[in-house]
Amino acid sequence: MQVKIHQRLTIFIFLLTVLAGSLAITDRTTGQRTEKSQRVHIVILGTTDMHGRIFPLDYYTNKYDNVGITKVATLVKEARKTDPDLLLVDSGDTIQGTPLEYFHNKRNNTPPDPMMLAMNALHYDSMALGNHEYNFGLKVLEKARSEAKFPWLSANTYDKGTLTTHYQPYIVKQVQGVRIGVLGLTTPGIPNWENPPNYEGLEFHETIGEAKKWVSILREREKVDVVAITMHMGIEEDLRTGTRNPSQVPNENAGIAIARQVPGIDVILLGHTHRDVPSLVVNTSFQLQEARISENKETPFYDQGVLLTQANRWASHLARVDLYLEKNDVGRWRVVAKSARTIPVTEKTAVDPEIAQIGEPYDKETQAWLGRAIGESAEELTARDARFKDSAIIDLIQRVQLEAGKADVSMAASFNPQARIPKGQVTVRDIAGLYEYENTLVTLELTGQQLKDALEHSAHYFREYEPGKALADLVDQRIPGYDFDMAEGVTYDLDITRPFGQRIQNLKFKGQPVAPAQKLRVVTNNYRVNGGGGYTMYKGAPVVYRSSAEVRELIIDWVEKNKTIPIQANNNWRIVGAQ
Repeated sequence: MQVKIHQRLTIFIFLLTVLAGSLAITDRTTGQRTEKSQRVHIVILGTTDMHGRIFPLDYYTNKYDNVGITKVATLVKEARKTDPDLLLVDSGDTIQGTPLEYFHNKRNNTPPDPMMLAMNALHYDSMALGNHEYNFGLKVLEKARSEAKFPWLSANTYDKGTLTTHYQPYIVKQVQGVRIGVLGLTTPGIPNWENPPNYEGLEFHETIGEAKKWVSILREREKVDVVAITMHMGIEEDLRTGTRNPSQVPNENAGIAIARQVPGIDVILLGHTHRDVPSLVVNTSFQLQEARISENKETPFYDQGVLLTQANRWASHLARVDLYLEKNDVGRWRVVAKSARTIPVTEKTAVDPEIAQIGEPYDKETQAWLGRAIGESAEELTARDARFKDSAIIDLIQRVQLEAGKADVSMAASFNPQARIPKGQVTVRDIAGLYEYENTLVTLELTGQQLKDALEHSAHYFREYEPGKALADLVDQRIPGYDFDMAEGVTYDLDITRPFGQRIQNLKFKGQPVAPAQKLRVVTNNYRVNGGGGYTMYKGAPVVYRSSAEVRELIIDWVEKNKTIPIQANNNWRIVGAQ
């Protein structure tokens, strides 16, 4: 009996010792025991560039694709089992990008937006606006925003000519006693891509100055302990060389610049560039300094660098940020450690039934539209090599643009190298896969020199020539393939052995050399006319025609009217000098 009492007493003393140890630590410099600081763990989950992907389905092929918010939902719900108070945020480009969202926004916009319903069900805390939110105009945008049960954020979007932000700039959430500020930023490149009516009454300010302004407000006025930025912008430079990535419009991406130049940021959740960035720390020049988060200036700001992460695109990944905070002697929280990673969805990731049920009626009507037969083709046509040689499938786009735009010359790109028109029956699905974007037509009056300048700019898709290299190996991977435009209505050679600016040879219209001052009606899309892809030579050119219908709809209508798709390329252009 005495042995048992002694054992119990020993255990009790041990537990007291452990408890005392958990409440006190020894200061190694003074040897004095002090009260241990309180610690908390905060989790932030982020998505970006989901582009209307609800189901793990490629609507253009009608086959399984390992993406979608129905899969991300499973990862989110699993994370909430351990961290029920986590924050869930998004960095934009949400209500555009799939035939499902296109059908909803253009053909049956009466029901609530399906992505907003899905995000509501997952209890998102906020979403930063992306540029593609504007593709269908302000009426569609504002309807979707009104259906969201979470705020849409953009601190740099203002009512034109005022100092009033059009959207809520930030949110402040209190989690485990920690005040967390989430700021939203939108790429200011929107006027370079969108038609003016789609953003009427709005202006988009440069983001570095806006970030400084709003982070200061969050730190000083809102007294937040953590600043996270959800931005629809990505990394703007090659981190190995410091050179800026080509094909960007001014200020389009500023993730690195903001991390370097704006003090007080803990984490940035990037978007826009469709990249998987699991974890990147940008060390800033803000060494240990007096914090602005305390009125009496007694709280030091410990610079650990800014943590950046990006969850790729199409709900294929979920970004996870883990923040560890400690309460200091004056009762303020500071971040003592932080990490990030991106979690990919896999084939083993289950589809969440709640989100799937939300999307089912939208999927049903989309499939009915896509499955409608509109014509036929005597041969299978593909876009697999359309960026390396003239092809019948791109010539179809060019033919439609020339006719609809009443033009002499047409400029078009291969948006989807996987596009395919099958032999036999052709459906709406096949044409939708050929032209993925919501572009409209614009016909310009250009000089021969401007046309050549546009083709020379396009030729930058191939980097400097290296003998012995295959053509595919000469593609500049920094330049998106959708920025490589090809011309119809003229004949020319693209000689990749020549220097930039001298690659377009033998440019002819109706068999005659194109003179620099010669006037031509050139049809392209609104994205290009507004400066998208760096085609600045179009700026200020006289507009002789604009279509209200999207190019996709024009191609569908053409096929339905003519029934038979031409299967022979006319080979009006070629690449020379390649292996």
